[in-house]
Amino acid sequence: MPISSTPGPGEWVLLSYRLPREPSGPRTTLWRRLRRLGVAQIADGVVALPADARTREQLEWLAGDVTEAGGTSGLWVARPGTVAQERELAAGMAAARAAEYRSLTQQCHEAEAAGDPAERARALRRLRGEWRAIGRRDFFPPSDREGAATALRELGPGSRPTPR
Repeated sequence: MPISSTPGPGEWVLLSYRLPREPSGPRTTLWRRLRRLGVAQIADGVVALPADARTREQLEWLAGDVTEAGGTSGLWVARPGTVAQERELAAGMAAARAAEYRSLTQQCHEAEAAGDPAERARALRRLRGEWRAIGRRDFFPPSDREGAATALRELGPGSRPTPR
């Protein structure tokens, strides 16, 4: 049965890639970009994201980078074979984002304890940027997201540190 070309529930875009070992620069760059996108690692050289226009375009760009670096790549739109497989992918991605949100929350609490208002303001700008970056790769928001949002609000202007 053919898969529809329009993204819908349960569709994922997959990037398969192979890069030469040397030079290592393109491999490192690709790994960093994939991490920034929050991909699910399916197997060595195969990653996935929930399919939509944005994720497809991002992986298309990376596929082009792989080819330009002397590697091979392919882009696929697919559905997991079972609901359990899809849940496993989503759970793995949610767990990774949860860890990032917990780290962000901890950094907010550390910045809140800083006495210097200028230092807190710098930390707030940096942490808001991290919040946005995490949000761009947060396809399955974990409960830790709200804790991080609260910690950011408490760190923001006009908030007062709370005793711990």
